[in-house]
Amino acid sequence: MRRYQEKDNVQNRAYYNDRFWVAPQIPKESVEDDKVFSEDLESLKSKFEIKEAYIQRGQMVVYIDARDNKAVLTHLRDKLSYNFLSEMSAIDWLAKSNEFEIFYQMLSTSKRKRLRVKCFIKENEAIESVEDIYKSANWAEREMYDMMGVKVNNHPYLKRILMPDDWQGHPLRKTYPLHGDEAAQWYEVDKIFGKDYREIIGPENRDAAYVNERDTKHFARIKHEVKFGEKPSKEPTDLMDYQEEGGVFLIKKLKKDESITLKERR
Repeated sequence: MRRYQEKDNVQNRAYYNDRFWVAPQIPKESVEDDKVFSEDLESLKSKFEIKEAYIQRGQMVVYIDARDNKAVLTHLRDKLSYNFLSEMSAIDWLAKSNEFEIFYQMLSTSKRKRLRVKCFIKENEAIESVEDIYKSANWAEREMYDMMGVKVNNHPYLKRILMPDDWQGHPLRKTYPLHGDEAAQWYEVDKIFGKDYREIIGPENRDAAYVNERDTKHFARIKHEVKFGEKPSKEPTDLMDYQEEGGVFLIKKLKKDESITLKERR
């Protein structure tokens, strides 16, 4: 669990100063060590520029030119029996190199082999849609566009899939504030009630370090992050009643401080 840091002025500075630290990678093996992957790589090299290739944890990783993404995936499906696109998305390296890393996770059920295709594009560049090759890319490309802001050419229905259509920014970029900007804090209040109700309702709480003290497993505290299951330093004093003021007719009002928690099921 990360050490808590104050989150003032989050729009003008990064929340984590180690966000571009890359963990040491596991060893890379030569593709020639695997007969199936070696033959697949030779087939790809005969038609496309392969910038790098290696085996990691039993699967081959191949770096290609982003302009060849559609042709490469078509070749993998039609010629090399990689019949399933199990995952695709992007990684934000904008602050480091002004690039997105796009990856496609492939599976060949007949060969029982997994292959990962990777490529890089600049922030303002677009990647060609592969939805017509693998239908599973449809929602994945929309999510990549919604969360990361990656443009996808020739997608049949490229619009946000998780966030509202009028949402500002892309929440999975590393520069996006963890508890949102002003538009995020006031979005639902402005949308449902109008800006005149801001002072009455207050902003939405999107602070990742805040979890209510009544959380079942005491996972976190206000401005204090703790280990999973750790007991709070003090019990909350603002106990809430289980009924509204005045109660319900013919039903006894139950107060939380008078309740009993059973340790075992009767």
